[in-house]
Amino acid sequence: MFNKIIKRGGRKGQRADGTEAAQRPAAPSSSSGGAGVPAPVTVNHASRASAPSPSSPTSPHVAPSSLSANPASHPSPPLLEPLPLLRDVSAADRPGLLLRKLRLVAALFDFSDSLKHPREKEAKRQALLELVDYVQAPSPAPNANAPVRLPENVQEALVAAISANIFRPLPPALHESAAAIDPGATPDDEEEPYLDPSWPHLQLVYELLLRYIVSTDTDTKVAKRYVDHAVVLRLLDLFDSEDPREREYLKTVLHRIYGKFMVHRPFIRKAINNVFYRFIFETERHNGIGELLEILGSIINGFALPMKEEHKLFLSRALIPLHKPKSVAIYHQQLSYCIVQFVEKDYKLADTVIRGLLKYWPVTNCQKEVLFLGELEEVLEATQPAEFQRCMVPLFKQIGRCLNSSHFQVAERALFLWNNDHIVSLIAQNRSVIFPIIFEALERNIQSHWNQAVHGLTANVRKMFLDMDSELFEECQQQYIEKQARAKEMAEQRESAWRQLEAAAAKAAGDDMVLVN
Repeated sequence: MFNKIIKRGGRKGQRADGTEAAQRPAAPSSSSGGAGVPAPVTVNHASRASAPSPSSPTSPHVAPSSLSANPASHPSPPLLEPLPLLRDVSAADRPGLLLRKLRLVAALFDFSDSLKHPREKEAKRQALLELVDYVQAPSPAPNANAPVRLPENVQEALVAAISANIFRPLPPALHESAAAIDPGATPDDEEEPYLDPSWPHLQLVYELLLRYIVSTDTDTKVAKRYVDHAVVLRLLDLFDSEDPREREYLKTVLHRIYGKFMVHRPFIRKAINNVFYRFIFETERHNGIGELLEILGSIINGFALPMKEEHKLFLSRALIPLHKPKSVAIYHQQLSYCIVQFVEKDYKLADTVIRGLLKYWPVTNCQKEVLFLGELEEVLEATQPAEFQRCMVPLFKQIGRCLNSSHFQVAERALFLWNNDHIVSLIAQNRSVIFPIIFEALERNIQSHWNQAVHGLTANVRKMFLDMDSELFEECQQQYIEKQARAKEMAEQRESAWRQLEAAAAKAAGDDMVLVN
């Protein structure tokens, strides 16, 4: 009985071994094109003592002979399977070869060390170059019997391979690295931007994505299944990259997606809004605000009239509050362009924009104030008289404060507004309201400003007012003289009252001293 049990156990052990051998994945044949969709694959170049387990499959493009069976040996990097060129195979075999090349492109390497696996990296680079050329090549003449150049399974594999390469954790930002080393450290604004060592490789991947999107062979009805909302959101996350070259490519790619995939347009606008909201109200740190604003400048330029309420809300809730962060100087040029585009599209928005600028007007940051004055001039150039009249009183009160600024660049930039003919015409039409507001600031500059250039410009503006309406000028001057006289009289009365209080206090102190004695 015992011997029977022993024999049965031996037979079960052999069957288990056979099952395990059957479950172990076989190395793929070099001639198989593969109809499945390749998942993003990472080539593991570490030494292995045994054959790979099912949980970590061998990369499809690695020859099985590259895996060492000797645990004591140190295997060399995996040998890549040589693949023919796309132009050397027939049109019928091309989709299979494309999938095999895309499996190669989906493999990831460490580009921080240029000496590691140079052959594999070069093979991947050549495959990327060939794929870029293939995708951007013009389509041949239509033929009913010819296969599709980019079948759906190839498009799916293409987007998956691109995603495996570009969607990655970004390195820590400069300010984060500085804070980790020294919590009290502040980042240097003039520090060189971070340049990703893998960029020569990433550039080819971005070029492949761009060529795929703009290709005439790309059917949006099919491509939208793979270039979906999740891909758009991950592309927007990459805009925080510190490498300006990557942000430039992302800007072009996202703009092309917006132009080609009309179904994604509302979602892209909303997603960009969310990036702005987080930047304004939470982090105040983001590297790609300027590039996103460049995309929006082109989008705003294409808005149809009458403008939707959604777009007006975007202006008041996202674009105007972008003037608030301290780092506005980095992206102010693009922001100013977007703001002016809105006013040129719909002149009725001028009042909203000007009041928004006044709301976020800087108090102690003089360089930011100069930027605001420049943007204000551009907005006023597109402002109609009716809209100007709604906001001219608070506007010129602020301009008057700028005229008296002790920072000569602020005062000088405010005086340059009178060099603009359109602004001068708006002022002339409403001079009865504007002259009394601005006259006192001009007189103060003439009397007490320390900068000679500001003196000269103030004198020119003052003379312009005199030539425009001498009677109003004299009236304002008389009011100013009377106001100064009243102020002087009040100052003398105040000084007299203080002297009387001091005398009374001294007398009371003297009486107290006598009582103590």
